Amino acid sequence: MPERKSRKDAVRNREAVLAAADALFARCDSPEDVTMADIAAAAGVGKGTLFRAFGDRTGLLRALYEARLEPVREAVETGPPPLGPTTPPERRVLALLDAVLCFKLDNRRLALALEESGSNSPYQAEHYKRWHGLLRAVLEQIPGVADSDFTAHALLAATRADLVEHLAGQENVPRDAMRAQLRHFAIRTLTPVPHGE
Repeated sequence: MPERKSRKDAVRNREAVLAAADALFARCDSPEDVTMADIAAAAGVGKGTLFRAFGDRTGLLRALYEARLEPVREAVETGPPPLGPTTPPERRVLALLDAVLCFKLDNRRLALALEESGSNSPYQAEHYKRWHGLLRAVLEQIPGVADSDFTAHALLAATRADLVEHLAGQENVPRDAMRAQLRHFAIRTLTPVPHGE
């Protein structure tokens, strides 16, 4: 019985921490402003609880990011068009890029904090590898795409959190304009260049 209670407490603490971190990142001016101590205080738990549950700040950011991303991942893996697996590849590439961009716009501070955290390359992050692998696989189904691996990297570069933050924050590019720009960029990238040019 005590073991079940401690497990329930751990689940409740984890949910409280993720909710507190979510709220703090949504309100902050800079992701660097949010500390583990701030999150622990807002969640009503000790700092030790945070470190036991998530390992470090990057682990906490990753868990929060993954929790927010879950509905998008479900739509991509098993959902209907335009994100789901039955969508024609050209249309699906555009929908996947739009989903990544919208997710980053809706989660600007968190995405930026995660990309800036730790010393590892953002290209080694699990969520990046997953998006890249999916995009590469869909690009391989499109005739005329010569290097699906590089093309997937190049298209995803247009959705990097630091670029999204710069465009939305410093340049005040409206959401719909940014989505349209990404769509046009992707269409141009996927359009075969006639021989001799």
